[in-house]
Amino acid sequence: MIVTVVDIYVKSEKIDEFIEATTLNHKSSVMEEGNLRFDFLQDRSKPNHFLLYEAYESEDAAAAHKKTDHYLKWKSTVEGWMERPRIGTQTNVIEPSDIASWKR
Repeated sequence: MIVTVVDIYVKSEKIDEFIEATTLNHKSSVMEEGNLRFDFLQDRSKPNHFLLYEAYESEDAAAAHKKTDHYLKWKSTVEGWMERPRIGTQTNVIEPSDIASWKR
């Protein structure tokens, strides 16, 4: 399993558009083969700060996500709306270690 946490700061005037575009990406991402979770989070104290929590069964499934039409559309749509380039941190999952423990 692999989890990537993506840290994103969006220009304040683009928050609503970013939420709309990322919600569409989320809805398609959770349907992907090998996707375990795709959480879209907004910082309560900084409304222009977002996190994506993306969990995939394997490196191959995570890599396949970046080739999907919905991801490529999302990326090209939102890139100009960011205050700074997004930062993705790839992590190893310690717990839950059993894939059967993951819920969608």
